Amino acid sequence: MLLIEPEVAEERHGEIIDRIKDIVEKGDGTWGQVEPWGKRRLAYEIGHQTEAFYFVITFESSAEALAETQRVLAITDGVMRFMAVNRVAGSSPAKPEESAHPPVEATA
Repeated sequence: MLLIEPEVAEERHGEIIDRIKDIVEKGDGTWGQVEPWGKRRLAYEIGHQTEAFYFVITFESSAEALAETQRVLAITDGVMRFMAVNRVAGSSPAKPEESAHPPVEATA
C-alpha cells in the first residue's frame, strides 16, 4: 500500500511507481500489478493533510529488494506512507466499493 501526497502531480506518481518496479526487477523479483484507488480521505490527518492518492502494488521480491524499496520510499518526496505486507492467497487488491448508505448519526 502506497499513499502519495495530494499535491503531487500524476506524472510523479508514475515516476515513483516505476522506481519501485526497477528495484523489484533488478532484485530478481516478479512485478504484479498496480491498482490505483484514487484520491481518498484519510482515516486521520497526517501532516495536516486529510487526503492522499492510494495505490495497492502487488509484487514478489527478495528480502533485500524489499528493504531497498522501503528505504527508497522513506526518502522519496511526496510519499506520505507505505506498508508492505504478505498477500493472503485469494485476496484482491481491488478498490473497495463505496458505501451506498450514508453513515448513521449517533443519538444520545
